[in-house]
Amino acid sequence: MPLLQVKDMSHDFGGLRAVNNYNLSIEPAQIRGLIGPNGAGKTTIFNLITGIYKPTEGSIIFNGHNIVGKFPHEIASMGIGRTFQNLRLWRHMTVLEHVKMAQYSKITYGIIGAFFGTAKRNREEAEIEERAFKLLDMLGIKELSDQKVVNLPYGAQRKVEIARALATEPKILLLDEPTAGMNPEELAQMMDFIRQIHSELGLAIFLIEHRLRVIMELCEIVQTLVFGEVIAEGPPDEIKNNPKVIEAYLGKEMVA
Repeated sequence: MPLLQVKDMSHDFGGLRAVNNYNLSIEPAQIRGLIGPNGAGKTTIFNLITGIYKPTEGSIIFNGHNIVGKFPHEIASMGIGRTFQNLRLWRHMTVLEHVKMAQYSKITYGIIGAFFGTAKRNREEAEIEERAFKLLDMLGIKELSDQKVVNLPYGAQRKVEIARALATEPKILLLDEPTAGMNPEELAQMMDFIRQIHSELGLAIFLIEHRLRVIMELCEIVQTLVFGEVIAEGPPDEIKNNPKVIEAYLGKEMVA
């Protein structure tokens, strides 16, 4: 059974159909990519899978359960982590606070433990902090743990967002343009890191990217979305030579 399966999903905004009859199947530990021009509906698909929007039609099966209608925090706790195209960080919180906060849905010490500093509370807080430092070390930003994110360079902020998503202990990680705004050196580092977390954590990864190099080097299967519909799906070499994909990115005049 696929880890994540989307069946015949459509979504309307008023009278506009943003996603039409979308299907997806992701196996455990698989890396899949989603490409398409601006406005194609890529981020809308992420928002539908993670519960920010509810599909007008169709089903989303994750780990054997239909998650349509569940709240985003419920979906996250089930094992779907994500990042955002535009950074969603609390500017005046520290790096460590971001990663610790992502784990608080799993605490069990309750209100009494929080008020009275019980042994259980102290133990859980120590475990949360230890896991947070391990993630920051994996991303190479452990030394920035006490820095407020507003003071960090863009590439480091991206890593904080990924660390926060990983702190929820996902089975699948949805990355929405993780290399956006990065220079070539930062891009290469991010690609290496994505390979690392895939290898070390055994995560499935669903990746939106505009940089075709990232998609072609990292993904096993790639979908191309145009005006909310998949026009091509297959291995990277097949996709980059597909006339429909070339036309979608370059236009008919350029292809001709």
